[in-house]
Amino acid sequence: MARSCPISTSFIIISVLSHFTSSIGLRPWPDVLPNELQSLDIASRLGVDPHATRMASRDFGKLVHPPNPAALWKWNQGYQESDMGSYADVGGEQQWIDVLQATLKHGLAPVSWTDYLYLTIGGTLSNAGISGQTFRHGPQISNVYEMDVLTGKGELVTCSKDTNSELFFAVKWIQMLYDDFSTFSRDQEHLISINGLDYLEGSLLMQNSSPNNWRSSFSPSEYPRISSLISKNGIIYCLEVVKYYDELTSHTVDEELQELLKGLNFLPGFVFTKDVSLVDFLNRVHSEELNLRAKGLWDVPHPWLNLFVPGSRISDFNSGVFRDILPKINQTTGTFLVYPVIRNKWDDRTSAVIPDEDIFYTVGLLHSSGADDWEPWRIKTKKY
Repeated sequence: MARSCPISTSFIIISVLSHFTSSIGLRPWPDVLPNELQSLDIASRLGVDPHATRMASRDFGKLVHPPNPAALWKWNQGYQESDMGSYADVGGEQQWIDVLQATLKHGLAPVSWTDYLYLTIGGTLSNAGISGQTFRHGPQISNVYEMDVLTGKGELVTCSKDTNSELFFAVKWIQMLYDDFSTFSRDQEHLISINGLDYLEGSLLMQNSSPNNWRSSFSPSEYPRISSLISKNGIIYCLEVVKYYDELTSHTVDEELQELLKGLNFLPGFVFTKDVSLVDFLNRVHSEELNLRAKGLWDVPHPWLNLFVPGSRISDFNSGVFRDILPKINQTTGTFLVYPVIRNKWDDRTSAVIPDEDIFYTVGLLHSSGADDWEPWRIKTKKY
């Protein structure tokens, strides 16, 4: 494990629109702009001669033919250190797994993630980007230092907001089981209020769900005991937490966790701990992807439903959906998530619509279906 100290980390995400081409019918473009375009402020910046832009029809962002070498270099700065600390300068088309692998080479890593890392930067930022780190660090969009955006008017606008990050190299991965939802949700809300963990998510274990999935740190020797518990109760609630550590804190992390988890009311004897590397934990979904691809079960319909539920209504959601609707579905394969986040970690200026309560829950009903039975799942999803 490489030795490193916590360093303030920031990120610059660059979204560049390199080209946007459309054609309607087979008629040639007119020699003059239509009246409705001539009245716009940007009329003087629009051209109608197709030959004038032929050489750079895919270079409206001036990446192939920059005005000067410096203009091209600014789009490829990569990892940098400056008076604002360390940051990653990343294109919106890049994937989060690439960011993780590149930043770890410098002893750094982002603090807010999605569960699945093979997603583009621009794609997740446009929808906030959430996972178990959201309660502490906010969604991914709240951890962006600066964005360079090319607007519809052809103007490059820079938006920035200062953020701080921390560095860790390994994780304590802990899962605790509950048979009572009120106790489960109360312990979750307590843990996010004390702000000592680095990741927290909750999920459901049901009759047709296997403990051996991508969310699991369970040892195979524990499967029979867990399956018996699920059979007895119908639904078991799993609280999953993570504490990051490095060489400097490895000798104190167990003591810190013991203090953080003191007073929780999980089922006695049903707490499971595992030490894994930071990369293995963050990239855990990809391992299951490879497993499912090998079985031909990855590229199947996924009638998923993700919701934000006010904290004041989550008990109603449990009784109405988790306890009533889900058990009536013959096939309850998939992953079902339920965990709280804190509203003040979100920026109200983003497009994400969230409940107007201090604490609300992310609920993910992530069903998987066969190639021919997706339509019944779509109908069932509407019941929620």
